[in-house]
Amino acid sequence: MDDARIIELYFARDEAAIEQTRASYGHKLRAVALRILADDMDAQECENDTYLKTWMSIPPNRPVHFFAYIAKICRNAALGILEYRGAAKRSAQVVELTDEMQQCIPDSLAERAFEPEEIGSLLTAFLRDQSEDNRQIFVRRYFAGESVAEVAKALGFSESKVKSSLLRTREKLRDVLEKEGVSI
Repeated sequence: MDDARIIELYFARDEAAIEQTRASYGHKLRAVALRILADDMDAQECENDTYLKTWMSIPPNRPVHFFAYIAKICRNAALGILEYRGAAKRSAQVVELTDEMQQCIPDSLAERAFEPEEIGSLLTAFLRDQSEDNRQIFVRRYFAGESVAEVAKALGFSESKVKSSLLRTREKLRDVLEKEGVSI
């Protein structure tokens, strides 16, 4: 079933929407959570929480990109569980991603405080200006939390190409954020 039809099921408050979401995206949602949590039971819990939160948010929301919408819900649920577990127990994967992006994260002590939505808008505009390959690599790595090897395999690139693309894209992002006045 296509995404538009699934969304219509949510708007009709038809519980088949959840089953269709599970059938179409359940394995992908669990993979997103599993990459962050490294625990199958917690990943399953995140997947189920995603269905409930999606049910509660559609309507009124009508997502344009359904999988991105539900993946964000799942990712946030997984990060919430990770935060609950405590910083000392964070997975190496999340720590690695945080370290990679640290040069692009705004300084919270900057003179002008940017709202997360403003930074999100800048990031969205930045990614739209990137090539399709660079955008896919960046999103797979930093949103979906895939390893460099997983990104390379999924897109048919060498790991060195993925690493160099990520480095160049982070550097460009840093330049864009600095030009917009976001302190790094």
